[in-house]
Amino acid sequence: MTLIDRRTAMLIAICIASFLEPLATTVVVVALPAIQQATDATFADLQWIVNAYVLTFAALVLTGGALADRFGRKLVFQLGLLAFLAGSIMCGLANIPIALSIGRGIAGLGSAFMLSAGLALIVQDFHGRERVRAFAIWGVIVCAGAVFGPLIGGLITDAFGWRWIFLSMVPVCLPLLLLTHWSTPESRDPLSQKLDWLGLGSFTAMFFVLMYVLIEGNALGWTSPIVLALLAATVVLTVIFITGQLRQSRPMFDLSLFTDRTFTGASIVAVVIAAAFFTLIVYLPLYFQGVVNYGPTEAGLALLPLGVPLLLMGPVSGRLAAVVSPKLFLPLGLLIIASGAACIALMPQFGIGAVYAGMFIAGIGAGLINGELSNVAISVVEPERSGMASGINNTMRQFGYGIGIAGLGALFGGMVVSALADQGRDFAERVASGDIEAAVAGLSNADAARIAADTAFINAFSTICFVAAGIAAVGAVLAFALIRKDRPTEIQPSIALADRNG
Repeated sequence: MTLIDRRTAMLIAICIASFLEPLATTVVVVALPAIQQATDATFADLQWIVNAYVLTFAALVLTGGALADRFGRKLVFQLGLLAFLAGSIMCGLANIPIALSIGRGIAGLGSAFMLSAGLALIVQDFHGRERVRAFAIWGVIVCAGAVFGPLIGGLITDAFGWRWIFLSMVPVCLPLLLLTHWSTPESRDPLSQKLDWLGLGSFTAMFFVLMYVLIEGNALGWTSPIVLALLAATVVLTVIFITGQLRQSRPMFDLSLFTDRTFTGASIVAVVIAAAFFTLIVYLPLYFQGVVNYGPTEAGLALLPLGVPLLLMGPVSGRLAAVVSPKLFLPLGLLIIASGAACIALMPQFGIGAVYAGMFIAGIGAGLINGELSNVAISVVEPERSGMASGINNTMRQFGYGIGIAGLGALFGGMVVSALADQGRDFAERVASGDIEAAVAGLSNADAARIAADTAFINAFSTICFVAAGIAAVGAVLAFALIRKDRPTEIQPSIALADRNG
């Protein structure tokens, strides 16, 4: 087998695994009403089913990068694949919401290890323009996993039931293990040190507490003593984490990287694109199923306007990124996302047409920058520490995604509950979860309740879309101010040397 053949096979394996990571988040969205009915889950339970995966991913992607650098990127990638498979099987067999959430958490751990190790393997084997093309391909695949997840989930849910959106991972993951074993050489960082347990524990606890507050804040009361105490605990845990990292000679989360303006700018873009774009993919299917009355498959098909530009812009992104400065390229993508989100937010005035147009525009922006973002972030460090750098970049993505889902969800849920206060909290929570048809069924004033529910849902969704647009616009300004004009491969002399030797 030639070098090109081996590398192509390895890239295919990494891209398929990376496709599964966002797929596992969005594939479940269209099945939430079915899961709610089968397990008697509350609205908070449904948020945890989505966010348990995001939480463990964000908390452990740094650990995955550190373990990959120390013990071997191929080994960690394969262990992650096994954990993802085990978590998916647990979800497919679960009968109660807590079991689903635990299984999702195990799958998130697996994805964290797969993605951080996989990106490090790409950096290790691809250099120069080949790396740009590889990341462009990877970016398209990741975006496709996020966008086509609802369609795949809808088709499987309608045809076989919601359990098979998890169990169907088995015939995908097992061949990937064999392909990775055959195609991927082992690599590691010879200077890597022991795992930072204090950093891991404090970061995981901080993120978990923050997510808990955002998800449960509406029910507990935002000024309640327990919420205020948890927010204080979040601050304390953050200080412990930062202090511990500053004292490490080779920290898990190397804060010194943020002295590089380009890395800081790329990290901000990672948070923003997740919070402003990928978060909407979670809530759009609820709109299509709850308000427009689409079934699971129809809701998945409705997201194709997001998928088409993502696929089209992937090759364009690779070519533009090779000649256009990331200082202009990344902010431009965020501004396009902001325009798309603002267009979706006009749905109360212009109806579903604004939603479809906005999705198409936002998809163009995300397709432009998703793959190049990882290249910019990772290329400012030495290749030997690429596992750590990819871990930080993906932690920032998942941090933005988790905060976006929970934060925008808190705003959305709070607005719906407030607007429907006279109908009762249970009714309002079912509306917020997209189960509007079942919520109004059997009511004596069903027609009036339906109008009120649709209005509350649309107004709340419009608001969070405007917020997402604002987040993307602010992110674009910050990225332009921070990212340098030079190409990422020119930032570090060691990278340029590695490219020439490659």
